[in-house]
Amino acid sequence: MIRFEHVTKRYADGTTAVDDLSFEVSQGELITLVGPSGCGKTTTMKMVNRLIEPTEGRIFLDGDDISAIDPVQLRRRIGYVIQQVGLFPHKTVLENTATVPHLLGWQRAKGRRRAAELLDLVGLDPSVYGDRYPEQLSGGQRQRVGVARALAADPPVLLMDEPFGAVDPVVRDHLQSEFLRLQAAVRKTVLFVTHDIEEAVRLGDRIAVYGQGRIEQFDAPAAVLGTPATPYVADFVGADRGLKRLSVTPIEEGDLEQPPVLHLDDPLRRAAAKLAEEGARWAVVLDSNDNLHGWISTDRTGSSASGTVREHARRMDAWLPLGASLKQAFATMLQHDAGWIAVIDKEETGRFLGVLTPARLHEALRRSIDADAQDIPRTEVELETISLSRR
Repeated sequence: MIRFEHVTKRYADGTTAVDDLSFEVSQGELITLVGPSGCGKTTTMKMVNRLIEPTEGRIFLDGDDISAIDPVQLRRRIGYVIQQVGLFPHKTVLENTATVPHLLGWQRAKGRRRAAELLDLVGLDPSVYGDRYPEQLSGGQRQRVGVARALAADPPVLLMDEPFGAVDPVVRDHLQSEFLRLQAAVRKTVLFVTHDIEEAVRLGDRIAVYGQGRIEQFDAPAAVLGTPATPYVADFVGADRGLKRLSVTPIEEGDLEQPPVLHLDDPLRRAAAKLAEEGARWAVVLDSNDNLHGWISTDRTGSSASGTVREHARRMDAWLPLGASLKQAFATMLQHDAGWIAVIDKEETGRFLGVLTPARLHEALRRSIDADAQDIPRTEVELETISLSRR
């Protein structure tokens, strides 16, 4: 969808902002451009919509050399979102969102319908927010309107220049989550500029890590964190890159342990016998369809206890679906002061698959890093272990 061929941007004073840049972005990919201020990432993005003209090289959009396209027509094919949003203060939210369809000559009613659809998609009820003016919105709400406006004419490409950088951390986190949800629905080709490596890792399908005017590494987030290509990249992503990698490493079935399992209608005496036989202090409790219900410990299955497991099972709060990140798993353990979490299938049935313990979480992270380094599946990684036992 986007292709750079030996692109250089050099200014009259001799400053080289971008030096011999070549890369490709596939349709539907979200690429994060990350690096320190002045490294050339914003210049790269602005050359795509010709706000900045390259000195050398060529840029292609969907196969077309953009230098042969009228800049105004080109920009109407590309959505653009900036940090300060740039909404028109004298226009309502609905009118702001319908700006590009209006410029493209859409009928007023069609443009307003499209604007209302987009506002709803970004989580702003058009019946509530449509007639408001930008000054009546919070920073996060204005940023959502900016995203809706950029998508209004259904452009194939979306350029985003630190769009969430001007809001507080809580709102920023929420906007990132909402944008990931939105991208899953619309699948635009996105160039997303940020100086925050954690944002780049969370959002990007691939990350371009910039040095001075050059891309030092262009790879999947897990690879950038697990196997930095250069000392510069390793320094930029930080010594805590292992912790950052937790956010891009999903839970897989091979990471799970299989604890004792009981069902709601099992008699307590049978449950106590099973726990004693397996030498376990607790068991996961399932319903008749093997969906997660809760858990039960030995202090509730004593030999004098009567009735069924149903009457003594405890609620399970520490659980996640398969595919959730190891970071989510670690956070859930800490939030609930739990020594393990239950993992269920991705569907809404809640079918129990196993439990993730801290030891297995650590193994999963190590396997993920080694798998990238060796270019093999995680299941084929053999981990070396160190025994702490004394002879």
